Amino acid sequence: QSGDGDIIDCVDIYSQPSLHHPAFRNHKIQLTPSYTNTIRSESEKTVTLTSQIWHEKGSCPEGTIPIRRTTIKNNAKEHTKFPQYNDSEMGKNNLLLTNHSMAILLTTGLAYMGGKGDIKVWNPKVESDEEYTTSRVALKSGPRNDFEAVESGWMVNPRAYGDRQTRLYVYWTADGSRKTGCFDLMCPGFIQTTNEIALGAAIYPISTPRGLPYQITIYIRRDPYSGNWWMQYGERINVGYWPPDLFQALMRHAETVQWGGEVFSARVGGFRTRPHTATEMGSGQFPDWILGTSGSVERMRILGNDLALRVPDWVSAYSDEYYCYGVFYVEDYVEEPEFFYGGPGRNFQCP
Repeated sequence: QSGDGDIIDCVDIYSQPSLHHPAFRNHKIQLTPSYTNTIRSESEKTVTLTSQIWHEKGSCPEGTIPIRRTTIKNNAKEHTKFPQYNDSEMGKNNLLLTNHSMAILLTTGLAYMGGKGDIKVWNPKVESDEEYTTSRVALKSGPRNDFEAVESGWMVNPRAYGDRQTRLYVYWTADGSRKTGCFDLMCPGFIQTTNEIALGAAIYPISTPRGLPYQITIYIRRDPYSGNWWMQYGERINVGYWPPDLFQALMRHAETVQWGGEVFSARVGGFRTRPHTATEMGSGQFPDWILGTSGSVERMRILGNDLALRVPDWVSAYSDEYYCYGVFYVEDYVEEPEFFYGGPGRNFQCP
């Protein structure tokens, strides 16, 4: 039992939930990717990384994976998916995706084999148990309302986790979250291989405005031989992967890589949703590129067909609701481009 109240079970790697998926009936687990892990060079900026609280109480042996135990209160089957509210009832909300307000940096134009970033960790306020806020790296393909995606980062999600702690997560969907979509290991999809990281477990420590800037490093990369989409945490730990059998458009590559934040709520978008949700994104502060007290992503990298990890040649900063959640990209006169995002949600400009 972790100090934060979570119970972590060490489960045999071959008994994990994803292997119950009909598509994986004859699946052979790939224990390690075919490529070599990327290592931070000595010339790159050093960041203060986070850990997980449950490590203070023990560890899982080789051949097992740590799985956060769910309870009746936050049963996995009930809370894997979230309702998509009807536009006709809300009024046209002009969101890129219904009920999801995003503040992101995106790149497109290539066949992407991977995306990476250092994401500063905060604990933003979530107003309602039916809402959540995330900061993540995402790779997507397909049309706007029927896209396929894999993503990972941190999230505050009361409905899925039963509290308002900041937690590490992974997510996938094959149809724009309409009928498919799953966090962590709450349903079949993601196959975990590491015994060091528990998906859905709390992250510690958390950044504070006057404290150290704690970050997590997320790298999602397609294995060129197996086609599996691997998630790597903190430069060295290969947490697991999404098999290509889950997808069609993402079987070979992604069409866009995105970094930044996302808020899920029925009260985002159009005028009929007022008052706007007060669920925060990032740190809850609008982009702050001077003091660094807002949500931010550093060391943004993409992996193209040439398999060279590099800074994207072209990016665009985008916000669904810039009066509620802002964006700011710094590229000139800095050693490393940095993306700042976030906001408080409801405020005098976003009633």
